Amino acid sequence: MTLWGGCFEGETDDRVRQFGDSIRFDHRLAAVDVRGSIAYAEALRDAGVLVAEEAAQIVAGLEGIADEIAAGTFAVDAVDEDIHSAVERRLTERIGATAGMLHTGRSRNDQVATDLRLYLMDVIPRLRAGLADLKRAVVEASAQHLGVVMPGYTHLRPAQPMLFSHWLMSHFWKLERDEERLCDVERRVAVCPLGSGALAGTTYPIDRDALAARLGFSAASENSLDAVEDRDFVAELLTWAALLQVHLSSLAETLILWSSAEVGFVRLPEAYATGSSLMPQKRNPDALELLRGKAGRLIGRAAGFLCTLKGLPSGYNKDLQEDKEALFDTVDTVALELPLAAALIRTLEVDAARMADACDDELLATDLADYLVARGVPFRRSHFLVGQAVLRARDRGVPLRSLPPEEYAAIDPHFGSDLVAVFDLGRSLAARSARGGTATPAVEAQIDEARRKLAAAQRPRRPASLAP
Repeated sequence: MTLWGGCFEGETDDRVRQFGDSIRFDHRLAAVDVRGSIAYAEALRDAGVLVAEEAAQIVAGLEGIADEIAAGTFAVDAVDEDIHSAVERRLTERIGATAGMLHTGRSRNDQVATDLRLYLMDVIPRLRAGLADLKRAVVEASAQHLGVVMPGYTHLRPAQPMLFSHWLMSHFWKLERDEERLCDVERRVAVCPLGSGALAGTTYPIDRDALAARLGFSAASENSLDAVEDRDFVAELLTWAALLQVHLSSLAETLILWSSAEVGFVRLPEAYATGSSLMPQKRNPDALELLRGKAGRLIGRAAGFLCTLKGLPSGYNKDLQEDKEALFDTVDTVALELPLAAALIRTLEVDAARMADACDDELLATDLADYLVARGVPFRRSHFLVGQAVLRARDRGVPLRSLPPEEYAAIDPHFGSDLVAVFDLGRSLAARSARGGTATPAVEAQIDEARRKLAAAQRPRRPASLAP
């Protein structure tokens, strides 16, 4: 059903229709389109534009369409260019000419903007729930493996000892920031553009604040032109997802390395690995590789849509139709990934003995420098002296603790016979007890704080507010 064309004398080229029609992907907005239309019909009734009987007939017809959508029996037609025309066509089939009253004062410009926001208001709580479950999985695994010691890395080189749980919790705080950002996006999504018309507002006395409240928005938009052209909320969701994907990719990359035969710190459960079509012995980390690989696509979605927006003139432009495929693909990808990542973390097999075996004396080189600092040697000098000791131990093929005392004394007399006490992983970990450190009590404090945040997030939330 074409919603325009009165001033056209000819037919639209089929190639233009095929190129421009969005029904193949925006059909998922059907339920929210009906919801918005019901609220708009009631707003027209309250404004005196529709009489009660007309409004009741339209609402009843829309509710019937909503039932069809829920039952999976709502069908699009070859003439439907988008979901809005499909719903209006079906409403006309159900109730006749009265259906034509529904679009009074409304444009597809404010209609689609409303639909997208309603869609995200439904989707974002589900994404938040997926994030929360992944965060819970990280906390549970951190508590389960609290005593596991491993090498910490910088530049992919062994650096200092740390708890495996400390590494896991580093990902909790990334995900916590991701959830905070998503909540911020959610707050800005909850603004109602309906009643803005094509760009200049409506001539009908619609109570837009009441309309916004009826649909669950926290406020009505302040400027009709901005309301129909604004896709900041889509760009924000896409960039939020891109950064989340960066975090998931980092997690996946590390686990891929650590699950290799050469490292062997962790083992992937069979449920989250696949085999080779040629090599029978293979257990490939395909799920993790896809978590890593999809970062490119979601970053591309965000960057591509920003490029679409950057050159648009003021007002609604058809380019904005590019928002949906990027948005839907991103939402679908993240919705699949979050529970997969949570399940993988919960079932990950950790080889504590292999991690402990990888902790050699060189991990404690900084502790040895601190030993000299405690004896009055400036840290820069201590750093150099310990570097000399590392070189001598490597030349002799012995660990630092086995370098003879006379060798240490030859490097600097501040090295005493008691330096052997430095080579204790437990002592090194316990020394890092400041807030945020890798000492067991400090990691337990992180876990406790994370549990507090998770519990607080489960409490009923007040409606999103735009107030500062």
